[in-house]
Amino acid sequence: MAELNENNQYVALARKYRPQNFEDLLGQDALVQTLTNAIKNNHLHHAYILTGIRGVGKTTTARLIARAINCIGPDGNGGPTIHPCGECENCKAIAADRHIDVIELDAASKTGVDDMREILDGIRYKPVSARYKVYIIDEVHMLSKSAFNALLKTLEEPPAHVKFIFATTEIRKVPVTILSRCQRFDLQRLSIETLIKLFSKVLTAEKVEFEEEALHAVARAADGSARDGLSMLDQAIVLGDGKVKAETVKNMLGLADRQQSGELYEKLLAGDVAGVLQTLQTLYTNGATPMLVLQDLIEITHLTAKVKVLPEFINDASLSETDREMCKKLSSAPIAILSKIWQMLIKGLSELQYAAVQIDALEMILIRIAYSASLPTPAALLEELKKKSKLKNSANGGIIGGESIVGEAEVSDIVLENTADLLNLMTAKKVPMLMYAIKNDISFKSFEHGHIHIAVSEKADKNLVFNFRTFLEKETGTPWKIDIDYEPLGETLAFLEAKELNRDKKNISEYPLVKAILDEFSGAKIDTIIRKQAEEADDEEPTEFVAEETITENYED
Repeated sequence: MAELNENNQYVALARKYRPQNFEDLLGQDALVQTLTNAIKNNHLHHAYILTGIRGVGKTTTARLIARAINCIGPDGNGGPTIHPCGECENCKAIAADRHIDVIELDAASKTGVDDMREILDGIRYKPVSARYKVYIIDEVHMLSKSAFNALLKTLEEPPAHVKFIFATTEIRKVPVTILSRCQRFDLQRLSIETLIKLFSKVLTAEKVEFEEEALHAVARAADGSARDGLSMLDQAIVLGDGKVKAETVKNMLGLADRQQSGELYEKLLAGDVAGVLQTLQTLYTNGATPMLVLQDLIEITHLTAKVKVLPEFINDASLSETDREMCKKLSSAPIAILSKIWQMLIKGLSELQYAAVQIDALEMILIRIAYSASLPTPAALLEELKKKSKLKNSANGGIIGGESIVGEAEVSDIVLENTADLLNLMTAKKVPMLMYAIKNDISFKSFEHGHIHIAVSEKADKNLVFNFRTFLEKETGTPWKIDIDYEPLGETLAFLEAKELNRDKKNISEYPLVKAILDEFSGAKIDTIIRKQAEEADDEEPTEFVAEETITENYED
């Protein structure tokens, strides 16, 4: 267990393990390198401003800087160093917060101009025993406008023996006139992996037994703050009777059991509404708050989607074994479904915040998600409807019409009977730039396999016809004759497609398949019609249309 101080009092882990040198300062490599270069080249700035989230080490860094520039070495003859000795009187006094030349001011309690003037009155006096007089002002953004103005005058013409170090969590509230006179350091939020290593090191030094899952839970809850995490560990040690247990940490933080959260997510994906409510009630009974359950589900959505996009992330050190297994189980969920769930969970945050009874609101949010998640995506529904439809192929031999006969045939077996065959071949071969030119810079006067007659725009690329012939002969394995007229274009394929699309869109919303889709997805609309397929010639039913990937989702829920 942890040792007591000379007064037989327990020292909090956050204080006991506060970094005593720059090597112990986690995750701030850029800051350390900059200061190293400044000290080595004797280019110390007169004012520094440190910004970052609470508990990331701003005040600690400020004190380390004060020690670094005032260290005189064990023999009393040393100069500024990035490795303060910790033995000289300056180092000891600064570390103990009792050095007369290092003045700390909490701007949260001393915000007025009078407080600032009182502090600044001593600036004209040289340091008593240190090399530099150092003013550390914490939460500097809370100073009043008058106090900032008083400070500004000193920053404009600072004495050579004075250094200012400001710390703030709200850098945007600091006047630009102050910022422009300071060298800024952004202290980075600590990663979960870094925090876990720190916690493991501290608990090992304290001879405290711990479970890895507990450290992951504390690291997630700490949200990048070493101080917050160490304070949580202090509490967990007391609650766990000298041990840091996963169950103790979850109860302490009001966290949902990660495994049960994974089970809840599985039921959401399956649309098992009854199972969702039962699992949620179990989590709630065990002490998980509705807001934390919702945040847990949001995190699971993010982790699952990230693993799908970056499969190697499954082995990332920041993932606990429980998270790793959970992501493997949920990996079959489509990105479209995960994206939809993410949007609905994020919207649920604001609903939960203003709900009179949060657990009731969370139940309604999850019921809505479970129902929606079980529905197919627009693309999947369209594909299913297309499979069930009885659209029949036909070819009318026209310039733009005709059903494609280009499939999975070998290259020398391809026969192009019309422009529909041509466009389908170009789509399959992925030549978008050539395809765009064929649609917009050429009009077809006649088309048969091996022989076409075209008009070519004056604006067309000079190599277009050559590239077109090369493509045709390469893909079909036969020579092609192309008759060319350089004259104003007739109706291009792009024009015919647009004309046909505009005509079809007038009546497409009444087509039964499309009406079924629109009824299924409230607020959806048809943006584009991609392909037209005609019925048999003797069929008096209206032409049927197939829309591919054209439903615009509008989830009002």
